[in-house]
Amino acid sequence: MKVILREDVANLGKSGELVTVKDGFGRNYLLPRKLAVLATEQNVRQLEHERGVISARNAKLKGAAEEQAKKIGAVKAVIRRKVGEQDKLYGSVTALDIAEALAAQGQTVDRRHIHLPEPIKATGQYEVELRLHRDVVAKIKVEVAAEA
Repeated sequence: MKVILREDVANLGKSGELVTVKDGFGRNYLLPRKLAVLATEQNVRQLEHERGVISARNAKLKGAAEEQAKKIGAVKAVIRRKVGEQDKLYGSVTALDIAEALAAQGQTVDRRHIHLPEPIKATGQYEVELRLHRDVVAKIKVEVAAEA
């Protein structure tokens, strides 16, 4: 099935690209979520017409992401958790916990933009990547400390 992507889809393509996907993926995921449209002749012609609009929208989103990256770059998130022996946490610190700590400081970040290869399971200071846009990556410092 050939579809035209309306938004960026990870590991598939960027907005405005014509891609071939399996029928089930297109029918059950991309089309209902309006992430893509079928690649009919009319839609292909319309896509060529809208390429300028898409590039302007992407530039606007990138500018907003760069602004947010400047604001977030100076923020330090402190998360307090109960610890056991050898400063190991009971449980772990996940992207959702980091997003909540940032929200408490007035910085709203979607948890899906926070890139943690694996959950944090020990106290200390960590540098965490925020992927705000495909071209904009911000780094914040996260301190995991023991509860008093």
